[in-house]
Amino acid sequence: MTKDPIKKAKNGTYYFRANLGYAGNGKKIQKYQSGFKTKKEAREEYYKLLLMKPDEFEASENKMLFKQYVEELFLPWYRSKVKMRTYENRLHSVLKHFPYFYKLAVCDIEPIHVQKWQLKLSTNLKPSYVRSIQGLFSLAMDRAVILGIALTNPSKIIGNVKKQKQEVDFWTKEEFEKVISLIYKEDFYQHFLFMSLWLLFMTGMRIGEATAVQWDDLDFETGVLSIDKSLYYKNQNDYRFTEPKTKASVRHIVLDKTTLVLLKEWRNVQQKVVKTGFIMSYNGIPTQKYTIAHAIERYAKKAGVHRIRIHALRHSHASLLISMGENPLIIKERLGHEDIETTLGTYGHLYPNSNFQVADKLNGVIDFEPAKQNFDTSPRNQFTVDYLRRTEKKKCNESAMAK
Repeated sequence: MTKDPIKKAKNGTYYFRANLGYAGNGKKIQKYQSGFKTKKEAREEYYKLLLMKPDEFEASENKMLFKQYVEELFLPWYRSKVKMRTYENRLHSVLKHFPYFYKLAVCDIEPIHVQKWQLKLSTNLKPSYVRSIQGLFSLAMDRAVILGIALTNPSKIIGNVKKQKQEVDFWTKEEFEKVISLIYKEDFYQHFLFMSLWLLFMTGMRIGEATAVQWDDLDFETGVLSIDKSLYYKNQNDYRFTEPKTKASVRHIVLDKTTLVLLKEWRNVQQKVVKTGFIMSYNGIPTQKYTIAHAIERYAKKAGVHRIRIHALRHSHASLLISMGENPLIIKERLGHEDIETTLGTYGHLYPNSNFQVADKLNGVIDFEPAKQNFDTSPRNQFTVDYLRRTEKKKCNESAMAK
């Protein structure tokens, strides 16, 4: 009785080892595959391999599987091209969604595979997230084409999902006031949270910029805060300064007097408890973003306002400036945007009454007196000549009827 080649592993999956004959050089060809969810799936793959000719199998062996390509070639290359924080944030997406193609050879991935994957992702994920994942996949396939592992990029043939205009989430001035009024500054830790939320709301800094800011970056006499670095934070023992997001991110923010007073107060309290150069710190090391996120969640619930993400505090600052009538160019410089298009593209819709305000300002701005006689004797076009004739004829008829 022949033994069943399909075996069950301890983790509940199935595997097999297939003897596929001998290659041209006399070497025995064996193939081991594992990780099948069902015995039927493993058996189908087993018999599929048995039907292959040795030379066909040798040719297939020369193809690199997408899994191997991602792990050995793409990720190491991608890691060298982006900031560590970017790499680590996107690594999770790669490991979660790229396995859809892992059993395929890179050169065998076709547009139909990408289409089905895209539809599967779009079932329960936001379009913006699907776009970012497929953008990473497309980058991986572009690199495969450059390396000669694939002939074309099937992702580009299919195209990405349609980009949707996202609504900018933020706290209004009134909502922020409700939240900040609930934080008890007499408690050291809550004082730290108060200052962190206040600084983010009143400056519009990115969280990486804010956690990197040190007391030496602030000139209390002029009120100028210098932004020239960001912070990479992995854990309490692994954090370091990195370059800002863009060249435009290097900037100077002038702080208002109230914020300066609050910062002086916080510095005096902080330095009595812990010696640190970081403004946003209660324990001597930089603050991790989860600490701020949890604080936002807790105090938003207590204040009865909607929860926002940390980055929405940056949007809140921009919204505040817009409501105060600030020029978009000032907002661009304060936020550190590369160009005005980014500022207007993100926050342009927050100017809902600007057209009406412009109309009010234009009303009566031009001072003139209507002409009392015709100063233009230049030739008239056919339409105006015909119009004048009809007008004169109408006047004559009305005059005749009146008699």
